[in-house]
Amino acid sequence: MPLPSAAKPVAKCSRLAVACANRLFESAHDRECFLEALTIPPAYAATVLWCREPTSSLPFEPLPPLPWQPPWVSRFAPGSRTGQHPLHEAGAYYCLDSSSVFAAVPLLTLPQEPSLVIDVCAAPGGKSLFAWRSLHPHYLLCNETIGKRVGMLIGNLKRCRVHPVGVTSWDTEVLAAEFQGTADVVIVDAPCSGQSLLAKGQKADGCFHPVTIRHNQRRQKRILAAATTLVRPGGWLLYSTCTFSQDENEGVATWLMATFPHLIPQKVPVLAPYQSHLAAFPCYRLWPQQGEGAGAFTVLWQHQGLGESRPIPDLGNRWRWRSTSQPR
Repeated sequence: MPLPSAAKPVAKCSRLAVACANRLFESAHDRECFLEALTIPPAYAATVLWCREPTSSLPFEPLPPLPWQPPWVSRFAPGSRTGQHPLHEAGAYYCLDSSSVFAAVPLLTLPQEPSLVIDVCAAPGGKSLFAWRSLHPHYLLCNETIGKRVGMLIGNLKRCRVHPVGVTSWDTEVLAAEFQGTADVVIVDAPCSGQSLLAKGQKADGCFHPVTIRHNQRRQKRILAAATTLVRPGGWLLYSTCTFSQDENEGVATWLMATFPHLIPQKVPVLAPYQSHLAAFPCYRLWPQQGEGAGAFTVLWQHQGLGESRPIPDLGNRWRWRSTSQPR
């Protein structure tokens, strides 16, 4: 059940938000609960990902773990100032939304110590840190196309002492040309309309407008099409968003599987209770009215096609930022 709200109610849901709710839920009760979570946001737990072993004495009041919560993630009472504690500054943990943890949970089903993990849309670094903490890759490559976000990404990786790691700032198609067929795991936490921001009490102007949704749908398809070529045969591709639109989530996933039939969706047993009722294939939703996070969508595919893995290019220096639009 949702925790009591600590946020002020936001403006009444728009006509477009109501239309979205009508598409997402057949039950009037479900629609009402969903829209209420957007207008009167619940107080969600403060969540941290431990980069080192948690301290024996936790710095804040812990909450009971969720069924899908890894042991190196802690949830604390809403309002806990986790970002202002000395342990945060020392890089002991990384603050993130519990929805981000939910979206990355499929990575827990994969073999550990992959040779190369590529996070295609990495800033500010939450999914990269989750992959590093859970998979222990031989090398982690974090890419962020938007140059002004790269500094934040590098700062978080350095503070949390993530290694070995590289940072690039390339367009996804340039990244695909450079690392085609080399990655064991590729993560695409795709840019989206950000509708779950409303469930956090934040503004997301136009997030339900069809133009915004179509723009993000096209952008996600382009990024995923390029990211698909990064995955070696036998490797995995994780796609996630923090929005609710069916066109951006199940719709994009359906398009990808039709376009690249060698990608086979994988079941994630611990997330079975969160199976999306909007799809017949394994994909998972966290809804804001469940009280566990502001909202997320996630799906994991395995490359089960033919082909050979390509050798990993020389990754050069441990820290690098390449902002060029062309491959080296």
